Amino acid sequence: MYKNILVPVSFEPGRKREESLRVAEEMLDPGGKITALHVLEEVPSYIAQYLPEGQVEQNHAEVEKILREELAAHPKIELKVVDGHAGHTIVDYAKEHGVDCIVIASHRPGLQDVFLGSTAARVVRHAPCSVHVVR
Repeated sequence: MYKNILVPVSFEPGRKREESLRVAEEMLDPGGKITALHVLEEVPSYIAQYLPEGQVEQNHAEVEKILREELAAHPKIELKVVDGHAGHTIVDYAKEHGVDCIVIASHRPGLQDVFLGSTAARVVRHAPCSVHVVR
């Protein structure tokens, strides 16, 4: 069905990471690729100046190591860890890398989402491709 699938992954409790990956693998054309993308929120400059040198890079390495261990059952999935705002960065990544489907886990929307919006809702509204939401 799809040749280039993006699966945003999060450490938030309740996100169905395994289910999203399973769905993506079922939807993938033979010879296609799946990328698991984790977005680390950028550290504001007024805080970054107080961090030890190399802390941001160390955070990247730690997150990547944890995700590699958790995704060990999916050796063909490429892993990317990037900085940014989750909703915007996922959409931008999809545009820049020719993604034809995003498979994203979402929680059940609540009152807080009316005012703040969720990452999944932002992706659904702004993605340049099909989006499959897993609940």
